[in-house]
Amino acid sequence: MLTINVAVLLAVIIVVRLRRRTEARSRNDEKLTALIVLVFGILVAPTGFGQGVLNVVGELVSGINDSSR
Repeated sequence: MLTINVAVLLAVIIVVRLRRRTEARSRNDEKLTALIVLVFGILVAPTGFGQGVLNVVGELVSGINDSSR
C-alpha cells in the first residue's frame, strides 16, 4: 500500500516539474527530475499497472521489430 501512495506522490511531482518551461530549468534541475522519474519507475514496476505497461511496450517493440524485417 505504501508503495502506491509514494508512486502517486512522485507522479504528481513529475507532472508539476515537467509543466515548467524548458528555458527555466538548470542542469541540476533536470538531473533531479530524471532521478525522480527513475525512482517512480522502480516503485511502479512491480505493481500490476507496471507489468501491464511493460507488456504493452514489449508488444509494441515486438511489432515494430517484426515490421522492419
